[in-house]
Amino acid sequence: MPIPENAKEIERWLKLLGADGVGAIIFARLLAYFGSVDAALGASVHALAKVEGIGLPTAERIVASRDKFDACAELESAEKSGVWLLHMADPRYPPVLRKIYDPPPVLYVKGTLCREDNLAIAIVGSRRCSLYGQEQASRLAHLLGAAGFTVVSGMARGIDTAAHTGALAAQARTIAVQGCGLSRVFPPENAKLFEQICASGACICELPMRAEPLAEHFPPRNRIIAGLSLGTIVVEAGLRSGALITAKVALENDREVMAVPGKVDSPLSQGPHYLIKQGAKLIESVEDVMDALGHIGAQLKEHTELAAKEATAKVEALLFDTARFNLKGNEKTVFDMLGKEPLHIDQLIADTNLPAGAVNASLVSLQLKGVIKQLPGNLFVRR
Repeated sequence: MPIPENAKEIERWLKLLGADGVGAIIFARLLAYFGSVDAALGASVHALAKVEGIGLPTAERIVASRDKFDACAELESAEKSGVWLLHMADPRYPPVLRKIYDPPPVLYVKGTLCREDNLAIAIVGSRRCSLYGQEQASRLAHLLGAAGFTVVSGMARGIDTAAHTGALAAQARTIAVQGCGLSRVFPPENAKLFEQICASGACICELPMRAEPLAEHFPPRNRIIAGLSLGTIVVEAGLRSGALITAKVALENDREVMAVPGKVDSPLSQGPHYLIKQGAKLIESVEDVMDALGHIGAQLKEHTELAAKEATAKVEALLFDTARFNLKGNEKTVFDMLGKEPLHIDQLIADTNLPAGAVNASLVSLQLKGVIKQLPGNLFVRR
């Protein structure tokens, strides 16, 4: 685990940040006005009140609370959890994140940050997504990861989880931005994914170690996702989804916004389709992402196209070999009828012209071999 270059300095930043009324914007104004964190910590109520956006009541709250946050205990808690901290003046702080309007003064990190993470794309979307949404998020993350991009998301259920999983499958770097402290994992069922991400990138947040996953923590979290990335891809989202907040922040900070189209009658398509109508780039492939990134994408296009083709070929070869491993007779017939779109068992019986018992037996066998999966409503699809 990287050790803070100056633990005492981090401690002072945490004290000021832990004072009542001090968020990312006020912190930046204090630093600009007083010139240093130490000067801001030692400032009087009268001096603090002169800073834009503070005033006398907030200045009094800051002075009364700036020594209450136990920064030393916080650093000890972080060390026990394998978490390291860095502040905005640290050269290791992500430079693309530093450029947003309200960058987090302090980041908590479990895992590693590196220069390659400057080439990052965010993939976000709904927690309650469709199979199509999961597949598209995972596919794009896998291909972008194979092309050398770091995939950024929020580790939420649904699209976020699919994006991280796709990147990990490509053995690529991925960064998860949590809406709670790093002593917790949210959602809890992603505990294993959390550890995998930390080993192949990083899980980060701006919140204290024990902060709970409260609703008010997630909109600010979304600005970090957008801020770490050159562009944000929205896969599936409703019109009030947090993914659209991420897209809005990306636009406000001159980052690219992209969207994957969906079914016209699906509520989950409303968010991406709205963004496309507003000028977001419609994304179907990695090549589309390169086009959206302008001159940066143009410089990377040849490399990413080659990497994406190689990754696609590997996945298709793996699926081909897996599908036909010991598949004979009725199993192969049933499997060949299945594709990416779910198919009802009655349709399978009709298409294969096999007895119902033979189709049922083949479906059970194919599921045990892990090459297909069953969906609700007696629907089946290839894995």
